[in-house]
Amino acid sequence: MTGRYQELYDRSMTHSEEFWAEAAQQLSWYKKWDRVLDDSNAPFYRWFSGGEVNTCFNALDRHIEDGRGDQAALIYDSPVTSTVETFTYTRLRDEVARLAGALQARGVTKGDRGIIYMPMISQAAMAMLACARIGAIHSVVFGGFAANELATRFNDAKPKLVMAASCGVEGSRVIEYKPLLDRAIERADHKPESVLLFQRSQCEAPMQDGRDYDWVVECAKAAPADCVPVAATDPLYILYTSGTTGQPKGVVRDNGGHMVALHWSMKNIYGVEAGDVYWAASDVGWVVGHSYIVYAPLLAGCTTIMYEGKPVGTPDAGAFWRVISQHRVKVLFTAPTAFRAIKRDDPNAKLMGDYDLSCFEALYLAGERSDPDTLQWAEKSLGVPVIDHWWQTETGWPICANPRGVELLPIKYGSPTVAVCGWDVQVVDEGGNRLERGKIGALVAKLPLPPGTLPTLWQNEERFKSSYLEEFPGYYATGDAGFIDEDGYIYVMSRTDDIINVAGHRLSTGGMEEVLSGHQDVAECAVIGVHDDLKGQLPLGFVVLKSGVTRPHDTIIAEIVAMVRDQIGPVAAFKQATIVDRLPKTRSGKILRKTMRSIADGESYNTPATIDDPAILPEIADALKEIGYAK
Repeated sequence: MTGRYQELYDRSMTHSEEFWAEAAQQLSWYKKWDRVLDDSNAPFYRWFSGGEVNTCFNALDRHIEDGRGDQAALIYDSPVTSTVETFTYTRLRDEVARLAGALQARGVTKGDRGIIYMPMISQAAMAMLACARIGAIHSVVFGGFAANELATRFNDAKPKLVMAASCGVEGSRVIEYKPLLDRAIERADHKPESVLLFQRSQCEAPMQDGRDYDWVVECAKAAPADCVPVAATDPLYILYTSGTTGQPKGVVRDNGGHMVALHWSMKNIYGVEAGDVYWAASDVGWVVGHSYIVYAPLLAGCTTIMYEGKPVGTPDAGAFWRVISQHRVKVLFTAPTAFRAIKRDDPNAKLMGDYDLSCFEALYLAGERSDPDTLQWAEKSLGVPVIDHWWQTETGWPICANPRGVELLPIKYGSPTVAVCGWDVQVVDEGGNRLERGKIGALVAKLPLPPGTLPTLWQNEERFKSSYLEEFPGYYATGDAGFIDEDGYIYVMSRTDDIINVAGHRLSTGGMEEVLSGHQDVAECAVIGVHDDLKGQLPLGFVVLKSGVTRPHDTIIAEIVAMVRDQIGPVAAFKQATIVDRLPKTRSGKILRKTMRSIADGESYNTPATIDDPAILPEIADALKEIGYAK
């Protein structure tokens, strides 16, 4: 491969420290770093050690000083409450500074932890930035998360304070948060000293004297707080990975490396600059919300959108087009599952015709493997590049992407394109030996990882090593499987535990899902490996049909079985599928394949804490029983 991307990538590999030092110099530092890359305690690498910085200053104050104070920084768009509100950089800075002052008045200082338990409202972003402003470490937990799960995070992070809202609004439902929060505090061994509660008009929650304080009242009387310098290597936040049970796994993000990587990514990966409107349709409870709703767009001087709604149902499958048109969005980043839902409800994209989308330049997908059918549907409907990219909670920003801001590379359906600058991605076998191009194996990244990735887990260095570094010494284990083709394009096929072994043949369930999603009647699908006494494992498909499909289910199943046999071969042994109304997912849209596999094999399982709707699991069990599983 030749071209601008290749030149830039090669430089990031051969002159890594120089590359990232140049990127860092575009931001404001109280004190310049002593070392760009500190490898003195490998494998615990640290970026910009000795430097002092403040993330909130770089996200807000810096732009005001540069004359962008009157530009829109954040647009809160809530179809569920019929609210649209715009915050300029100056207004957002002022509100964040007062909130930070209110935190200080409650005794929160540099290094203290604050738990944020809020829905997708502008105050959630303010809470994150307020913590960053005074050097406190925030940990966002999904609003509405179960009391027990919230309590485990209290015990691990040991927060001094909780910032919460009285409720969330999902469609027509109001979900009260305060009873869950009260129960969590009651159950937790570590009790936060105080709760700062934002009362929403949809639900006023009762307050506990001496512990609970009204958000609006406290901010009104607080003195605005100045930015507090912190070490570049100090933690900015802790984010607990999804689906944790027992001892939670808290991914740590530092201030300096995180700021540099995210700022660099906006221009080079997403192709946006200061003044552009950028929308990540996610939730602040996920890493996408941290990186690309709050921090990256504001660090880059963009206008970011905080959307409290769904891709369908608020009010219809044209919701995304309305937001893009109304706010003149240049780039949208969301999960493939959002577009599958839109495609299912409006397969011909008729609702798109109601809106002016001339402002829109590119769609980015991540969070779940993007099946080619959905990607092509979006591409054809929108008439803009649709770019799959791959990253993780732990990495904080993309590992692989099409670097649109550097040069738009040819799109290959099924591939998130190429390794991003700073990432040395390789494919290895079970013994850690590098595999040749085209061979499926474990996807790993050579150490040291670039800035912005996790330096460790919260107060658990041993678990950091055992979870990510020990399986393949010298590499970070992504937990994903895939291959690299002859052009250097990377294909992420499935989680490594979704590679199934059929009569000694290692097969990717992701490859089979790709075939199923290509069927004309299929809106969504998942393939899992189920136990088989003879062959070890057999693939089993789950299919959700598009709206309006009335053809016999048996006919459709026979067709998709034939398609897999034709496109992958008899070796796949794909003979069974079931049609279901919906698939169990996390709130970020990841399909819960491991849980489905446990149900099919009749194994005990815990309902994942991050599941969107637990009622789906009995539906899956019933469907499996009809075809002889889940005994």
